This record gives sequence, structure tokens and C-alpha cells, in this order.
Amino acid sequence: MKRLQAYKFELMPNGEQTRAMRQYAGCCRVVYNKALAWQNAQYQANNTFKFGYTKIANLLPQWKDEVVWLKDAPSQTLQQALKNLESSFRNFFAKRADFPKFKKKGMSDSFRFPQGFKLEQHNNRLFLPKLGWIRYRNSREMLGVAKNITVSQKGGKWYASIQTEREVAQTEHTTTSIVGVDVGVARFATLSTGQVFEAVNSFKQKQTRLARYQRALSRKVKFSSHWKKQKGKISKLHSTIANIRKDYLHKTTTTISQNHTMIVIEDLQISNMSKSAKGTIEAKGRNVKAKSGLNRSILDQVWFEFRRQLEYKQAWAGGSVIAVNPRNTSRTCPCCQHVAKENRLTQAKFECVECGYAENADLVGAINILAAGHAVLACGVTV
Repeated sequence: MKRLQAYKFELMPNGEQTRAMRQYAGCCRVVYNKALAWQNAQYQANNTFKFGYTKIANLLPQWKDEVVWLKDAPSQTLQQALKNLESSFRNFFAKRADFPKFKKKGMSDSFRFPQGFKLEQHNNRLFLPKLGWIRYRNSREMLGVAKNITVSQKGGKWYASIQTEREVAQTEHTTTSIVGVDVGVARFATLSTGQVFEAVNSFKQKQTRLARYQRALSRKVKFSSHWKKQKGKISKLHSTIANIRKDYLHKTTTTISQNHTMIVIEDLQISNMSKSAKGTIEAKGRNVKAKSGLNRSILDQVWFEFRRQLEYKQAWAGGSVIAVNPRNTSRTCPCCQHVAKENRLTQAKFECVECGYAENADLVGAINILAAGHAVLACGVTV
């Protein structure tokens, strides 16, 4: 079985390399935006969409003559920016993403090298075209053959994501257990076995400090040196919030994946669950502030990323993930199967009005999710 896996390491460039990487990221951003603007103009003129990498790549020499400093960046990084735009359009027409947007300076600065790089793990350094040898923090052993390297900037630091490819044997999971998982806001995840993973709420922990930083930013002159310094503090805090969340997610999903060969989860439509309640000018929404807080809490748990990590980790370990319909999983009594919204009047407690069965509501939801997973396996019931 062929496995694609990425390894991300922090780079330790010198001042000259840092300036060059900023310049390369800016060149890729300019090429991406020029290609997107060209395609939009073509569509408005002809009302037809014919975007292809080969056709747009032929315009690169012309753009390099118009913007001379584009020649300073490696050509392959500019070509990869056009391929990224092609993928964005392909995802849009497949209804997997929104229409491509223009990139802003300082937002998702990155560039990719598909070839021409070298890697020396024993010396903790890598070679990139036009940048030379750069040292990196070798935090783990990299397995497989490196296929490409993406250099990105986040929170004032530069990182290298190395995509590798290797052949691995088809594995069988070490356990034979099946478990239902109920995700929530008060509790991050509750298993049908009774195990509970508490919510880390990284954004909520840093929300007060973030608001203070943003107030300080609003009092400064835009694009001044103090404004840029404060902007950097906010970016670094956002990076810290994301790192805390990502670390907890990986630890949680790894624990669940290692202990259970089959995992049953709810097929949640998170975008619908986190929609705004503001309404329109004519028909204003109700409980807007409360719904806004709930939306923040839902998005802070990153349930979609939780599901994504479970799916690929189970595939690597030889297990599987089953997604079931979430309807009435929190209102159904696991003893008498009575369904009523009165069974769960509070967030934490479940008490059946028919048979009197009482238990934690999240645990009841996990048990019902597990039962739905058994139904899918036994009867072929689909979501």
C-alpha cells in the first residue's frame, strides 16, 4: 500500500534567507492574483470558463517582463502557484470549496519546490534552490522518499512541510473493539465505554488577551511600526491557540484510534450548525448573542478536523470509521427506545419519561451512536 505522509519542521534561516523567502512568497502571491484576475476578465468578456495550467503558464514570461522582480523567484515556485489556482477552480466546480479569492499580503504566505531540493537528516539541514542550505529543528525521523517541499510562514516563523511517499504493508488492527463517539461543547468527546475527553477550549482560554491585543491595535496608526508590532503579537497568539488545539486533537484521535478497530461517529453538518442567527433587516434573528457564543464554542472544537484525523489514522492502522445519521441520538432512550425531546431537558442529564432511565446525556448519545453503527453493519443502513 502506498502511503503519502507529510512531515513539518521549523526552519532556522539567517537574515538573508528570511528576506528571500518573503520575496518568493510575495512573487507567488502576485502570480496567483494576476492569473485569477486574468481568468475573471476572460469570463466577463466571453462568458465562458476555460482555465488550464498550460494556457495560463504561457503568460508567465510576459508577466516577468512586466514585473521585473518576478525573475528573482525560482520559476518552479511560480508554476506551482498556478497549479494551486487550478486545483482551487477544480474544487470549486466539484462543489468542495468556494470560488477562489485573491490572496492578501501576510495571509498564508507559502511557496513549493517540487524538485531541486536536498535533505540531510543527520546534519539537520536541507537545501532549497536559490536559498542554499538551511538548518531546521529535526524533531522526528522522516520515513519515505521526499516528493516536494512547501515552505510557509506562520506567526513570524518559517516551516518546511515535506511530503513523502513510501510502500507499507497492509496492516491489521491490534484490537477488535467497536466504540461510539459523541462530540459536544461541554465535553469534547464521550465514548460509549464511558471514557471522557474534556474540552480544551484553547480560543476561550485566550479570548480575553486576544480582545486586549485587538483593542490596542485599533488605537495605533495603520501600517506604522507600532501597528505592525502589535499585529505580530495577534498573529503569534492565534498561532498559539491553533497549536494547542492541534496538539490536543492529535493526542485524542491517536488514543481512540489505537484502542478501537471500528469507530462510529455522527455525520454532522457543521456549517449548518454554526450559521449566524442575525437574520435580515426585515426579519431580525432571535437570541443572536447566545447563538454567536454557541457558534464560537462549536468552531473551537473543530469537529471536522477530529473526524478527518480519525479517518486517516484508522486507515493507516487497519481500522475503519462509520458515520451515522445524528437524528434523535440524544433523545432516544437506550433501554426502551422511547424518543421524545422531554427525555433531555438539560444539557448534561438524560431521563427517560417512559421508563425512568437516567444517565449522562453525552454517554447516552454515544451508546445510541454505537447502536446505529451496529445497524449499519448488520442491515446495511446508510446515512
